[in-house]
Amino acid sequence: MRSEGGGAGTGSAAVVSRRLRAAVLLACLLLAAQALGAPRIGLVTMEPGEAYWARFGHNALLVDSGDPQEPVFYNFGYFDFDQPGFLLRFLRGEMRYLAVALPMSSDLGNYAAEGRGARLQWLALEPEQAQRLADALAEQVRPENAEYRYDYFVSNCSTKVRDALDAALGGELQRQLDGRSEGATYRFEALRHGAGVPWLLAGMHFGLGPYADRPLSLWEQSFIPARLAQALRDVRRADGAPLVIAERELLPHRGPDAADAPPPMLLWALAAGLLLAGLLTVALRSRPAAWFLLLFWSISGAVGLGMLALWFGTTHESAWANRNLLLANPLSLLLLPACIGLLRQGRHPRESWLRFAAAALAIVAVAGLVLAQVQVYPQQQLDWIALLLPAQLAAALSLQRRRSGA
Repeated sequence: MRSEGGGAGTGSAAVVSRRLRAAVLLACLLLAAQALGAPRIGLVTMEPGEAYWARFGHNALLVDSGDPQEPVFYNFGYFDFDQPGFLLRFLRGEMRYLAVALPMSSDLGNYAAEGRGARLQWLALEPEQAQRLADALAEQVRPENAEYRYDYFVSNCSTKVRDALDAALGGELQRQLDGRSEGATYRFEALRHGAGVPWLLAGMHFGLGPYADRPLSLWEQSFIPARLAQALRDVRRADGAPLVIAERELLPHRGPDAADAPPPMLLWALAAGLLLAGLLTVALRSRPAAWFLLLFWSISGAVGLGMLALWFGTTHESAWANRNLLLANPLSLLLLPACIGLLRQGRHPRESWLRFAAAALAIVAVAGLVLAQVQVYPQQQLDWIALLLPAQLAAALSLQRRRSGA
């Protein structure tokens, strides 16, 4: 990539000049901070870990008040599986996380043991901004203030750090990031980070509704720790100087890396969907038909019932109005008694009801395909349509063929 001057030497000189200015600015700020007794502030970004809850990475703020006191990590990512009612609150979307302050060596030691890399960005805050931020963080970790309601997308370890920085900067961070976008969505970011854990990838992809598919501003996208670190490199202070004035690696990374994009799933889903449809078609020609229907509609109905509970019974807004309900329809559970009767008797007086209901479920699933093309509240669900729609159609058509004796 060439500079506007057209020569490589010009570009190199510009880079050296920027680095020199950043070094001078850092030295001036350090001298001013020492003179006023203000701390140095840095953002520390940790790479993803092996555990599923660590797949998105992590952020913390480092506050260095000078010797002899060890620098402190302010960390908003602590939770306890053994906390009373944790599972119930998790299901309801009311998880409680903690903000904690730990010595730098102690917190870094945990990430080093997990093989997770860490990178420090020193921030060019004015002394009064740095002190205001340090005081706010110290207040946040007091026992009466430390607990907060966690949300995957809008209130997590990275957004709490982002908001604290923005408050110290007088709103300048949000002003510079809120009007810019790369077109990424919550789903895009979630799936690329969950790609290494198949059950996590599938669960997030199926469970996220239209909320997760709108384009995000850089401000919103900074719910991902590495995205916040990336965005800060382009942020400028009120005087035009860069906010990030120095970076260095604290720990080498030996764990998994986040994928650049979610894995392509459409062709695999279509192949699996056609295979499932074929199995249903073959099975419905013989006595085991009811077993296949019972299994298919039991799983489909149970999953749909769970999604319905997420919509109306929890605060998981990202799961509301999920159009995958048209594919995994909770009404499938109403067909189970007829399937059981069919299993016991070979044929059943309510088999006509079964055929009608299966046709209705298939029509509803086809409606999901139509709605997937609508750009009002769009939802990325073609992968699941490719997987489940062929099976719904196969069940309905095969039951109709049984009636005709084909």
